[in-house]
Amino acid sequence: FQVFKIEVLMSGRKHFVEKRYSEFHALHKKLKKFIRTPEIPSKHVRNWVPKVLEQRRQGLELYLQTIILENEELPKIFLDFLNIRHVPTLPKAESCGSFDETESEESSKLSHQPVLLFLRDPYVLPKAN
Repeated sequence: FQVFKIEVLMSGRKHFVEKRYSEFHALHKKLKKFIRTPEIPSKHVRNWVPKVLEQRRQGLELYLQTIILENEELPKIFLDFLNIRHVPTLPKAESCGSFDETESEESSKLSHQPVLLFLRDPYVLPKAN
């Protein structure tokens, strides 16, 4: 059987949780009673081709991230699933990661520097006639 290793980043601390697909599916069934849940990858994967498994992994990652981003308050069932016992009062995207770190909305609004346009390469001397 396959186990998915979930990286949880919370207030600068990182821990890992290992879950089987059946545990994700059980979580999904419980969560549906409390919140609007995103689609979960199919329960039945007939072939164990690496590409198919990678698609499932990406689907589960998206599933977790969507729940985090779409819910102001995360259900206790979800926090227990990720082995989170205490949620600090931080913006939710910073307080919970998933497989990879999720960025808070503030950090995704980048400040842009002015762009300079050169018609010729400024480091190449003009050709002598």
